[in-house]
Amino acid sequence: MDKLYKLLDQAYEEMVSVRRYLHQYPELGFQEENTPKYIAEYHEKLGHQVRTGVGGRGVVATLRGGKPGQTVALRADFDALPIQEETDVPYKSKVDGLMHACGHDSHTATLLVLAKVLNSMKEEIEGNVVFIHQHAEEVLPGGAIAMIEDGCLDGVDVIFGQHIWSLLPVGSIEYRTGPVMAAADFFKVEIQGHGGHGSQPHRTKDSVVIGAQLVNNLQQIVSRRVDPLDSAVLSIGSFEAKNAPNVIADTAKIAGTVRTFKESTRDHMEKEIERIIKGTCIAGDVDYTFEYQRGYPAVVNPKEEMEFLVNIARTVPGVTDVVECEPHMGGEDFAYYLENVKGAFFFTGAQNPGVHAVYPHHHPKFNIDEKGMLIAAKTLGAATITYLQNNK
Repeated sequence: MDKLYKLLDQAYEEMVSVRRYLHQYPELGFQEENTPKYIAEYHEKLGHQVRTGVGGRGVVATLRGGKPGQTVALRADFDALPIQEETDVPYKSKVDGLMHACGHDSHTATLLVLAKVLNSMKEEIEGNVVFIHQHAEEVLPGGAIAMIEDGCLDGVDVIFGQHIWSLLPVGSIEYRTGPVMAAADFFKVEIQGHGGHGSQPHRTKDSVVIGAQLVNNLQQIVSRRVDPLDSAVLSIGSFEAKNAPNVIADTAKIAGTVRTFKESTRDHMEKEIERIIKGTCIAGDVDYTFEYQRGYPAVVNPKEEMEFLVNIARTVPGVTDVVECEPHMGGEDFAYYLENVKGAFFFTGAQNPGVHAVYPHHHPKFNIDEKGMLIAAKTLGAATITYLQNNK
């Protein structure tokens, strides 16, 4: 383990360099071309077995240890977001309107350099390591499910993943046993009223008024129809009915998101949303269309593997705090991996107000303290080696 940590310390500058290169050339989910090529070439130079185009644009590389044993998978995503970067760093995005505003560039750099270090120790490794580089985490239906269907987990015994976290101090690791990130669903409603002149509302069916009633009615689902001991969020993100000020809108379009942890609550929310839409539109004597899209399921960490990871994290140099956190209502398609194999997912602190102002993920000024990558690499590497040793 000391050798692993020493080699990662020596490789830190390369990790930073890789991250900054990737940061300058972001690519959107399902549109990644150069990033997977870069990843594949990096692994090929290490002599790893490499599969490209996995599930569409994913890359899977396999390191075979010098001794027989089980197989650990490590996952990192590599897509960016449609955000115009507003930082002043010298390595800011060179692609107009695109930015690595969630840390996926750091995830990729962490995994690539960890792969290089583990490769240099491969004769001592008692088993195999599969490096899953996933495309399109930010865009439904996500890259994970297609990569799994394409065999990225074949032969894998356990999987570990982490998310760099700009709001968490460097040295801190957060985790949660059980549900840690929410199921993320989306819905759209289009109300078809009967437009007309603003001076003659009695001759119309006002889709704006009915839409406003619908927004209010939908807010009662969580407050009045979900058990207070359960968790659920319903948020309206868009209400569109653009017209001249003296025109009553013919149609109104409403879109929102739903977040839950339990599948039973998820089913209940979908059913109640449609019921309230139907009732509100009947009362307003208008027609409607309704679309409900199921996104990623909840990320649920199994107890045994999460406890194993936590015990490892507490021994990692640079880790100052390992804390069980409250569940996050954000979504993550790492959930699909944990539905297929055992594993653990955690958050690695990368906040340092002394270096960068603290901005949340998906913000145009998002940035991280890159020392968080080194802690993530050490934690994932230590978990990998220890798991293989314990299960040889």
